[in-house]
Amino acid sequence: MNSKPDQIVLSAADLDGFLTETDHEALSKMNALYARATESFEILQASRANNRIDEEKRRLVDVYSEMGHLMQEIVATEPRIQVYSFGTPQEVHGEASRLIAKLRDRRTDHAEFVYYTQRAYELLFNFAFGSAGSHAKNHLIIKTPVNQPVQNYAVHKIPDVDERLENTVMCVMLRGALLPSMIMSKEIQEYSSTGYVTPFALFRIRRDDSRKERDMEYILDLKRSFFDPQQLNGKDLVFADPMNATGGSLVTIIQYLSDIGVRPKSIQFYNVIAALKGSLRIIRALPEANIATLWMDPVLNDAAYILPGLGDAGDRLNGTDAEGKPRNILQLMADYGSTITSLYRSQVAEIERTVLPS
Repeated sequence: MNSKPDQIVLSAADLDGFLTETDHEALSKMNALYARATESFEILQASRANNRIDEEKRRLVDVYSEMGHLMQEIVATEPRIQVYSFGTPQEVHGEASRLIAKLRDRRTDHAEFVYYTQRAYELLFNFAFGSAGSHAKNHLIIKTPVNQPVQNYAVHKIPDVDERLENTVMCVMLRGALLPSMIMSKEIQEYSSTGYVTPFALFRIRRDDSRKERDMEYILDLKRSFFDPQQLNGKDLVFADPMNATGGSLVTIIQYLSDIGVRPKSIQFYNVIAALKGSLRIIRALPEANIATLWMDPVLNDAAYILPGLGDAGDRLNGTDAEGKPRNILQLMADYGSTITSLYRSQVAEIERTVLPS
């Protein structure tokens, strides 16, 4: 890692230095399997013969099954990587699989993409917290709209996870992570018996997309970030980014915080899709980090995009900027529209207090 005034830069070579020989061997096996899948992609794209297409689809299903089993074997030895589709009962896998399929589909429009992202983080939150504290319960006593013959109340039991929730700070790696972070903060608020709204820390980080995966650089812009190091010290830092491709952004931020003396209690990283390589890099580089992802994808391409992936999640959530006119965080929130900002009004207010301190 090196730094310039107001910038912190981490390279792909630094990240790969954390990987073990066993990691490299596993990743090499996965790349070989995905190369076989790519051969099937080419045939499916080019062939017009139905029997040839059917045969190749069967081969593709077999290759994906083999990749899935290999990823499951690798993750089984790493307790700090939790994959929803590996760690939940078989009967619930269909919901997650269908949801990921909708997010991947190039025909899924912006409104649907936001909707399915919200559903993904609801599943992730329950995966991470829903069964926690199952022997201790909080009781929610709710006044209902029914007032005949008297005002009615309902009692609901929820897991007591206040101790885990009310030490959290939501850390946002702009831009594609903004809405997922608001969704996750809302879930924390709803599960907390006190309605706890997370503080926010906002990190402006990007990768240099003119580079390839092998020599990628990750650039943390401190002048355009908003956070209080004292607010982060001793806290459970929660990051929610729909895609974990290389792991570089998270490692850059946490290593910088460590360099300035921030010692978090824990680091939790929540993804809709995580690449195997990015997940391994994170747990090797950050011993205090844990990953929970709805789905795991096998490989990265030369441009450091996840394969098969779902494209640019940030653009699909936020839309693209007009040329030469990048939006700041407040403009992004405004572009979500009144429905979204009203739903997450407590989170919007907290972000505004972070960006526009009085």
